[in-house]
Amino acid sequence: MNSEYDVIVLGTGLKECILSGILSVEGRKVLHLDRNNYYGAESASMSPLESLYTLFGETLEGEKYGRGRDWNVDLITKFLMAHGRLTKLLIHSDVTRYLEFKQIEGSYVYKKGGNVYKVPASDKEALASSLMGIFEKRRFRNFLIWAQSLNFQDPKTFQGVDPEKTTMTEVYKKFGLDSNTAAFTGHAIALYLDDGYLEKPCADAIKRIKLYYDSLSSYGKSPYLYPLYGLGEFPQGFARLSAVYGGTYMLDKPVEELVMENGAVVGVKSGGEVAKAKCVICDPSYCSDKVKKVGQVVRAICILKHPVAKAGNSSSFQTIIPANQTDRKSDIYVCLLSNLNQVSAKDFYLGSVSTLVETNNPEAELKIGLDLLSPIEHKFISVKDIFEPTDDGKASKIFISKSYDATSHFETTCDDIVDMYFRITGSKFDFEKIKLNLDEAKKQ
Repeated sequence: MNSEYDVIVLGTGLKECILSGILSVEGRKVLHLDRNNYYGAESASMSPLESLYTLFGETLEGEKYGRGRDWNVDLITKFLMAHGRLTKLLIHSDVTRYLEFKQIEGSYVYKKGGNVYKVPASDKEALASSLMGIFEKRRFRNFLIWAQSLNFQDPKTFQGVDPEKTTMTEVYKKFGLDSNTAAFTGHAIALYLDDGYLEKPCADAIKRIKLYYDSLSSYGKSPYLYPLYGLGEFPQGFARLSAVYGGTYMLDKPVEELVMENGAVVGVKSGGEVAKAKCVICDPSYCSDKVKKVGQVVRAICILKHPVAKAGNSSSFQTIIPANQTDRKSDIYVCLLSNLNQVSAKDFYLGSVSTLVETNNPEAELKIGLDLLSPIEHKFISVKDIFEPTDDGKASKIFISKSYDATSHFETTCDDIVDMYFRITGSKFDFEKIKLNLDEAKKQ
């Protein structure tokens, strides 16, 4: 380990592994360390099932949930948008050769009163949906047709809306959409975390809606994909990519100290040895003095023996419970996976519920989502602090990722990766450049 590197990466979470892989492809000398003896850190998939019980301080007796090795349980469940940035990154970086995906069968939204409705997959489905009344259906259909046909380069398609000036509130008003329709459009289709987008120019919201339906058009049932054997496959895929391009990985390696000179990091001490580096990338757990707590997320991991009737008995689905349907400030996210996704034993299902903590009783805040999944055979509850770096890292050369939020999709994760890449390199992330670098390497 006594050597000099361009980058030392601490922690094998998804964000750290993606950046490690990308920087390796770009020709940087990378050393990657993790104090754990498994890949994934906070975004790991636990297997066998006994390891999940051990992590939560419990003991699994026998094989009442089938063979333990048939389980791959995400500590944080998230789905990919089929045409989203993470999917593009996986394709352009060639990591897809290490992974196999399956489409998520359903995308649902919760409405006050306890019912769950399929998010309309087209303007035709909008007319057939029981999510809205008959007149609202037609208004939503007109909105959907307009949003999907809007061309940002062609003002003739704007229909009196200026994407850079007209707010989303004004757009909803123009099409006569009510607050319930606005809620599921903004939160279950555009995937906003709160309603701040309503008073901003509508361009970003329209792009998000287009992304949802472009992703949906590839498969038909839902816009989401998920890797077989769990999200822990991602960090391992990028670790392999990094190794192919000269990156060095070491698991079960405790980090004793970040070595600083004149306010900037110059190396990492582990096992009494110091590896020198021009910069360090890490998750918040490695730099507690350089992060601030911005909230908490509560998550439930649930073992089930049944599909969910309200969600069409789908073998896999995502349901978003918009905040305004539950008198909360934050949405609640519910996911279900099955042995078809290679994450559970046959005849069992794996559910997850997550949200941002707003009260002194976090588990109770998950009740609506847990009720949707019930009856539950066994559940594991975790409450994790959410951290963000206190500065951009440019002076200290220590670049820290944000903690994973409560969302059940990867869009906010990609925001952080792109932002970190810019802070580290000074360049905007270019998906095509990654592809060109790989193509060039293959020729050599």
